[in-house]
Amino acid sequence: MNFKFIIFLLMFSYFLGGINFSIIISKFTGNKKDIRSMGSQNAGFSNVLRSLGVLPAVMTFVGDFLKGVACTLVGKFFITQCDIPSENEFLFLFLLGLSCCIGHMWPCWFRFKGGKGILTTWSFSLFLDWRIFVSLIAVFLIVLLLFKIISLSSIVSAFVYPLLVFIFTNDLSKISHLVSSIVSIFWASLVIIKHRSNIKRLSLGLENKININKN
Repeated sequence: MNFKFIIFLLMFSYFLGGINFSIIISKFTGNKKDIRSMGSQNAGFSNVLRSLGVLPAVMTFVGDFLKGVACTLVGKFFITQCDIPSENEFLFLFLLGLSCCIGHMWPCWFRFKGGKGILTTWSFSLFLDWRIFVSLIAVFLIVLLLFKIISLSSIVSAFVYPLLVFIFTNDLSKISHLVSSIVSIFWASLVIIKHRSNIKRLSLGLENKININKN
């Protein structure tokens, strides 16, 4: 197994994840301010939606979503170069997705202050196992329809994420299933930690509901 090449791909995924489209788009849209100085100060889709409007939010969504897609496709293309056993392919791609998500949350390109990882998690899940993707979207939308709070929907979907990975990867080898499940818990924990300010506002009843700036 080519460990040097695996490390290279993990680093590539991190750097790719660090290309934060909400920051880039905010600097070329409207008042040209950094999105991290606006609204909730989060470099992510929901803050762009509230602070800049629908079009910049859609552009952010597409850009951040495609990062996870690109990461997965590159990983699949180079799997043969790394001599990854077929039973470990899912785990390898899973780790690439984690690296991409960490890059999104703590990007070296933007002083290690990025987004919260929801879109990146969705995008790579779509190409790894569509059942996980559909289940995540379903949970997110149900909570959003009930409470109209994006952060709450994100937090709940992060909580159920390890359970979904555990359920839908039970056909993998025992090692891949176990490690993927453990990594998914770590991954979800990172996403929830990034939402700690939202959790505090939710506990105080101060979290904003969906309110789009149409300017």
